[in-house]
Amino acid sequence: MDVDPNVLVIVLAGGEGKRLQPLTSDRAKPAVPFAGTYRMIDFALSNFANAGYRKIVVLTQYKSHSLDRHITQTWRFSAMLDDYVTPVPAQMRRGPHWFQGSADAIYQNLNLIYDERPDIVCVFGADHIYRMDPRQMVAEHMDNDAGVTVAAIPVPKRDAREFGVIEAADDGRIIAFHEKVDDPPTMPGDDTRCLASMGNYVFNTATLIDIVTPGPNQFTDLGGDVIPALTSAGDARVYDFSKNTVPGQDDRERGYWRDVGTLDAFYHANMDLIAAVPVFNLYNERWPVFTSRKALPPAKVSRGSGGEPPFVDDSLLCQGSILSGAHVERSIIGPGTFVDHDAHVTDSIIFPGVRVGPGARLHRCIIDKNVNLPEWTRIGLEPEQDRERYTISDEGIAVLPKDYRFD
Repeated sequence: MDVDPNVLVIVLAGGEGKRLQPLTSDRAKPAVPFAGTYRMIDFALSNFANAGYRKIVVLTQYKSHSLDRHITQTWRFSAMLDDYVTPVPAQMRRGPHWFQGSADAIYQNLNLIYDERPDIVCVFGADHIYRMDPRQMVAEHMDNDAGVTVAAIPVPKRDAREFGVIEAADDGRIIAFHEKVDDPPTMPGDDTRCLASMGNYVFNTATLIDIVTPGPNQFTDLGGDVIPALTSAGDARVYDFSKNTVPGQDDRERGYWRDVGTLDAFYHANMDLIAAVPVFNLYNERWPVFTSRKALPPAKVSRGSGGEPPFVDDSLLCQGSILSGAHVERSIIGPGTFVDHDAHVTDSIIFPGVRVGPGARLHRCIIDKNVNLPEWTRIGLEPEQDRERYTISDEGIAVLPKDYRFD
């Protein structure tokens, strides 16, 4: 094809995110705040915006109000150029049932593909943290004349049971695809790692329409049904994400990808950002991460009302946050959050709109939006008492849900 292909992007954002409870008790997983300022979905959408693929539909379903609002208020492209990002809720166009899986979600929304008539359809997940230039994956897909190309990255074998695992030939053909099996095959010559699907796919339009349309087989899930079927047909290839290059990205960040499907994974991905030299750089001006910019004042660090001196180290302070004689280390303080005098916040993630009272002690916590922590509150210091009151992750992170109220 001598000219750039017409590319439609479908972002799958209907997942429930059960393993991220209680952060997903009131919102869809892609709408969960990340790094204080962003929502998870901003990372996938920013990759496409930077690449110039700006015809994007976001398929939503589960508790989608905050996600729909974020997209419609934040993600606005030029209508003059016919660019758009639009949320598409489950509409039951194929009958009185919700999406039965990712492939069924696409089948129920084939009208979007028929309307746009693209050459290529990118089907990407909405809840991973990474930078990627999708143009490079699309170009390789077209060069190989594949039906589908699957982006992949090596992961430790102990984690691979949570992913689809790929076995590939030397020429890039996928010869076997194992969706979330207990004992996945490892990579040739490396028995410690598996080649995992990132949940990002590039399809030829005709291939996608054909495979999700019910016939002798009715496929409901991309990883569980569609990719194995196209693998059996010899029409699936793998894309090595580690060779993807992004402007402004250094070698340390290349290949960085985090699936934040659990509370501990979410915590660690946030903590990646506050290292002295973070492996994922939020400050790359050549490939920025876009999000909403509310009319909030600058972050403020000041002495407390009684003259208490503040201390801040290795932390992210978002716009509108105030540290009034507080002590903050290795933490993320969300927009509009107030941390009062003599409060200590360490190794923690504080969402927007939180108030931390005087003398509070928070250690290894995730505090969701709009929580008012009374003075002298202790969380993260007494594990057994915390376990009786709060959600505790496998690694001992204490998590308070949105709007939590103390007795």
